[in-house]
Amino acid sequence: MIRAVEVTPHLSAPVLAAYSYCETVTGQQARNFAYGIRLLPAPKRRAMSALYALSRRVDDIGDGDLADDVKLARLDETRLLLARVRGGEVAEDDTDPVAVALSHAARAFPVPLEGLDELIDGVQMDVRGETYETWDDLKVYCRCVAGAIGRLSLGVFGTEAGARGAERAAEYADTLGLALQLTNILRDVREDAEGGRTYLPADDLAKFGCSAGFAGPLPPEGSDFAGLVHFEVRRARALFAEGYRLLPMLDRRSGACVAAMAGIYRRLLDRIERDPEAVLRGRVSLPGREKAYVAVRGLSGLDTRTVTRRTVRRRA
Repeated sequence: MIRAVEVTPHLSAPVLAAYSYCETVTGQQARNFAYGIRLLPAPKRRAMSALYALSRRVDDIGDGDLADDVKLARLDETRLLLARVRGGEVAEDDTDPVAVALSHAARAFPVPLEGLDELIDGVQMDVRGETYETWDDLKVYCRCVAGAIGRLSLGVFGTEAGARGAERAAEYADTLGLALQLTNILRDVREDAEGGRTYLPADDLAKFGCSAGFAGPLPPEGSDFAGLVHFEVRRARALFAEGYRLLPMLDRRSGACVAAMAGIYRRLLDRIERDPEAVLRGRVSLPGREKAYVAVRGLSGLDTRTVTRRTVRRRA
């Protein structure tokens, strides 16, 4: 069982200000993520915002316009910051609000901060321009940039006392992260191509005649682009199905948060499946009212009950 440590409601002004900064960053930069964490009680919501703000900083280094050697140096500096957080060396009046908030969150919850080191590993792969021959290769990257975030989040959520199968909770959180990242890769295939990045496995691209890449709003001539997308959608759905087994292990509001975030991406996956070439024309997204519906559905516990029923039938 993974149990979150009780958080004191009495926070100093510097810590509250640091968390407020992180929540602002989260609200402005990660609307899908923000829809999910608003369902959490304040201590968990603040901790999740701190994790996001540091993750956003790492991603921004990788996606920015700096020279590659400067990016790698900045990533190394961020590792040193994480070492300070782990060592309890960040004072409440430190000038870096993300470091202050993350330090408090790491004291309040059993967050596996090494997951943020894994995120840095993944962004270093981006900076080096790594490509992936097989799905097994891509999984390594996805586990760094998304699976690790799932495990970090689980440190904040905790698992319910007596939850059956809770020893596999971190595995399911990791798998759910892979599902979200593969959905992101499909959604951003054109944007990534314009930035000189290819994430989909080379052997999958070759199988469907898409090795030429995605430089424009149309698929490569003679390719089966729809076949490629549907193949990857099936892979993502299998990952979602496995990762959703985490839901019955969480308390109601943590489960609602996970169900909301994952539900938004599953609906994105539905849209991509219905119109594969849409990802070449622009970014596929959900309207606010649909995100709100997913959040309400998550809060109702419907997804958790569905997973529980399927698990019971499997055991019968």
